[in-house]
Amino acid sequence: MNARSEKRGDKHSRRTLARLNAVQALYQLEHDSRPAAEVVEEFLLHRVGKELDGDQFKDSDKPLFKDIVLNARARQEEIDALIAARLEKDRTTERLEVVLLCLLRAATYEFLARVDTPAKVLIKEYIGIARTFFTGKEPALVNGVLDKIAKELRGGEFD
Repeated sequence: MNARSEKRGDKHSRRTLARLNAVQALYQLEHDSRPAAEVVEEFLLHRVGKELDGDQFKDSDKPLFKDIVLNARARQEEIDALIAARLEKDRTTERLEVVLLCLLRAATYEFLARVDTPAKVLIKEYIGIARTFFTGKEPALVNGVLDKIAKELRGGEFD
């Protein structure tokens, strides 16, 4: 099997791809006035596990994707307050890159509601996702902010 015929995303787990897709959908929602449920359905019908520009993408964990997008959006005010409280004094959520903010929102939602995945695993996953979007200091910022949020919300996992 040559590299071109392999499915894109094979090196990532279905859950990692769901998280990556969720960040992308949350980003789209920042620029789209449609309800979150419509954007989720669009992703499920036209993007997740589909062929794009000749590349076949691996399917992701669709229930996880849907849960993250719909509930991170529904709890956005609460999530943004948690993020804002952990940013350095010169940063605000309004000044963050939109992709970075969407990534932090998805991860924070998972800390709050998806206790089936250990906090340390989530931090590692979202740092990896940050590295797919950024080559600068952003992954370190993600690490710092998520570490603070995780230790507050799931302190028992770090004892």
